[in-house]
Amino acid sequence: MKQLLSDEERNRLDQLITETEKRTGTQIVLAVVKRSDSYAEIPWKAFALTASVAGMAVFVISLLLNYWISQTDVLIAITATIFTGALFALITVFVPAVARIFLSGHRAEEEVQQYARSLFLEKELFATRERMGILLFVSLFERKVVLIPDKGINKRLTQEDMQRIIVPVISYLRSNELCKAFNEGLAQLSITLEAGELTEKYENELPNNIIEEEGV
Repeated sequence: MKQLLSDEERNRLDQLITETEKRTGTQIVLAVVKRSDSYAEIPWKAFALTASVAGMAVFVISLLLNYWISQTDVLIAITATIFTGALFALITVFVPAVARIFLSGHRAEEEVQQYARSLFLEKELFATRERMGILLFVSLFERKVVLIPDKGINKRLTQEDMQRIIVPVISYLRSNELCKAFNEGLAQLSITLEAGELTEKYENELPNNIIEEEGV
């Protein structure tokens, strides 16, 4: 898998993670996945919707023209309808922006949340002495961000706080600026959770390596 972040960006984010952890007394892990699910229903939805619209368009045109429809005309109309649906179904496979049109927001939210929670457990981000781990997870296809704090930090990070952190991060994702998205997420975490000045009394319990995965 080709790296989504350059070495320079990774080094810069590594430094920011360390500084943010020192300021907030937390253990932060950044993760990015290309997509959290295959969403097999998207091509079928695209086919059904566009074929229906094409079929309706053919019907309306035939009414407006008001002429006798031959068997050849019917065959052409059916072929055009199926072709239009198949074309859009194929486009959704290769063009994420089009595929997102046919993706339910609720469905995307569920899949991204599930992937993020599975990753939290798989990477054992709960394995800190005071349970102060935080996962900042980005799913690129869905343009969704999930923040998962361990139970040691729940009292310091409310749902409202997490939403304030996530919203500006998503704005950078929409511009395909992943590094800036992570920068903003770390900055917002620092503002929200800052516990004091930078201190040398700090132990890094979780690796700063940014997790990159292809996804489903």
